[in-house]
Amino acid sequence: MIIKQAMVLAAGLGTRMRPITETMPKPLVRIGDKPIIDYVLDALVEAGVETVAVNVHHHADQMEAHLTNETRARIRISDERAQLMDSGGGLVKGLKLLDPDQPALVMNADLFWVGERHDEPSNLVRLAQQFDPSRMDMAMLCVEQERTTGHNGKNDFSMADDGRLTRYVSGAPNPVVYAGALALMPHLFDDAPDGPFNLNIYFDRAIAAGRLFGTDLIGQWLTVGTPDAIAPAEAVVARYGRSR
Repeated sequence: MIIKQAMVLAAGLGTRMRPITETMPKPLVRIGDKPIIDYVLDALVEAGVETVAVNVHHHADQMEAHLTNETRARIRISDERAQLMDSGGGLVKGLKLLDPDQPALVMNADLFWVGERHDEPSNLVRLAQQFDPSRMDMAMLCVEQERTTGHNGKNDFSMADDGRLTRYVSGAPNPVVYAGALALMPHLFDDAPDGPFNLNIYFDRAIAAGRLFGTDLIGQWLTVGTPDAIAPAEAVVARYGRSR
């Protein structure tokens, strides 16, 4: 399937990126020639997304000003100035700005990847193609530890041959890292709690039901969590040239 709407989680405080984030939101930190969030938007637009909800909180005015320049997709702002909603609550609030009956992609605004193959479908296209709501609550993009830059070294899940995911435990086969991109149906959160909550609640629920699946990321995955991670990320981007 082609997924035409998306939610970008961009409201975090970016505390580990201080002092840079004392004066700007983390998604606007530049890697190479553009802010991190622009790599995210590039990937979404290339995959066919036409409408993107973005939540804002920290230096929200800067985020809104930057997003007004985006003309390739319709941007809808999910305003969290009054209360930061955490990953789950922020996602639920943002999804209300999208079509509840259509699938959505979800991405974190502080990570991206480079090195996809020009002659093959992009990572997000492959993720959308894998997602089957009849069998899955969520499909998520995953990457092997060896193809990450700036990551903390922890594995998140173990991926079975059919793509089904379980929480990683030491010694489990096929360990992978969650690469910060999901495909899901908005109605998954019809029973979501009011207010802030962590999205891991729904990851664990999907695992228990055997309905969390993963897609292998192609290329090198980058997360920029601290000032020290900027230089390694820029080196990777320079080596690959562009995000695709």
